[in-house]
Amino acid sequence: MLASCVALTAFTAPQAQAAPSPQPLPAKDPFYTPPSPLPAGKPGDVIRSRPSVYTLDPFSRAPFGGVKAWQVLYLSESVGGKPIAVSGTVLVPQKAWTGKGQRPLVSYTVGTRGLGDACAPSYTLSQGIDYEGFFIADALTKGWAVTVTDMEGLGTPGQHTYEVGGSQGKAVLNMARAARRLPDAGVGTGPVGVWGYSQGGTSAGWAAELAPTYAPELDIKGVVAGGVPADLVKVAENLDGNLFIAFAFMAAVGYDTAYPELDLAKYLNDRGRQLLKKAQDICLVSFDGVSTLIDTAFTKFTDYTTTNPLTTPEWRAKLNANRLGSRAPKAPVFQPHAYLDQIIPFGQADTLQKEWCAKGANVTWRVYPGEHALGAVLSEPDAVIYLGDRFAGKPVRSTCAK
Repeated sequence: MLASCVALTAFTAPQAQAAPSPQPLPAKDPFYTPPSPLPAGKPGDVIRSRPSVYTLDPFSRAPFGGVKAWQVLYLSESVGGKPIAVSGTVLVPQKAWTGKGQRPLVSYTVGTRGLGDACAPSYTLSQGIDYEGFFIADALTKGWAVTVTDMEGLGTPGQHTYEVGGSQGKAVLNMARAARRLPDAGVGTGPVGVWGYSQGGTSAGWAAELAPTYAPELDIKGVVAGGVPADLVKVAENLDGNLFIAFAFMAAVGYDTAYPELDLAKYLNDRGRQLLKKAQDICLVSFDGVSTLIDTAFTKFTDYTTTNPLTTPEWRAKLNANRLGSRAPKAPVFQPHAYLDQIIPFGQADTLQKEWCAKGANVTWRVYPGEHALGAVLSEPDAVIYLGDRFAGKPVRSTCAK
C-alpha cells in the first residue's frame, strides 16, 4: 500500500513528452460531477467522455506509435447495488493490433492512492505523475488496450469507499464495459484481462469472483491479483501498532462511507476526530500523506477510539461481507505475494489461494522474497507474461494440486 506507493515512485517516475494538459484538480473540474439525477442506463454505460493525454515516455513515441487516451464518467454500482457514477481512463495504442484475434483489453486496478480526489488515477495519469505508470505502460507496449478505474468516490464527489471490495470489483468490470461502449476507442469485444496489486489486488480478486454472474459477457482470460488484502479483519489486526496503521484508518473511513449505519464518529475520541478530519482528503504520495504515516506510526486503534470498532459485531460483519474466497473465479488467476509482506499478511493471502483451489479455481500461487513493495516490482514481469500467455490461448497448469 503506502510502502509500494513510495517505493514504486522511484521505479516509475515518468518523464513527460509534452507539458501536461492544464487540467484542474478533480474537485474543481465539472467533468467529475455527475448529472443529478443520474441518467437511466446499464452498468458500464458512458455518461460522458473527453480526450485526455498520456505523457509517459518512451511509450508515447515510435516505435510504439503513441497512445490515445480518454477520461470517462460511467455508470457503476455501489456495494449495495445503488447506481453510482465512477470516473476512469481508457488508453489505446495507436498502432494497429497485429496479434491473433481482436486487441486484448486489460482492466488495470491501482494500489492505494489515498482518499482525496487529487489522487484519482484519471488525473495523475493525465499529468504524468502516476506511480504505477510504468506497469500500465508495459501493458500498452504489448499492444493491449488498458482501462483504469478511479473507483467509487475517488475523483467524483463523495468519499472514496477504500477497500470495500464489492464496490471496487464492480467498478473494474464496468470500466471494461465502458471502454467497449466508447465509440471512438474502437476497443471491440476481444479478450479481457484484469491486473492489480495491493488495493488493486482486492479489486482484481473481487472482479474475478463477480465476473461469472455480474459480467458474463466479458471474455476474461486471466486475472492477476497480487498482494491481496483478502481478509480485512486479519489485515487490520496486523496493522494495529504497525508502522502502516494509517491504512487501517483509511479503510475505516471507506467502510463508514459505504455503510453509514456503522457510524464511525461515535467510536472516536478527540484524537481520532482530528485524524478523521485530516485524512478525508489526503493523498499518500504527498507531504501530508507522508506526515500522516509518520504521525500515526506504531500507534494503536485504542489511541484514537473510545471503543475499538473492530471488536464490534457490526463492523466485523461488514468486513467479513467483503472477504474474498467465498466464490471460485472462472478465469485463471495468478496470485503473487511477498513472503515478508509487512502490510498485507502472508497468511491470509495463502488462505485465499487455498480456498479458491478448494472451490475448483485455477490458481497459480507464487511467493516472492522481500516485503510488500518489492513483491510488486518482482512480480510485475511475471504478471505481464501470465496475461500474455492467456491472451495467446496457452494452457496454464494450476499450482493447486501441489
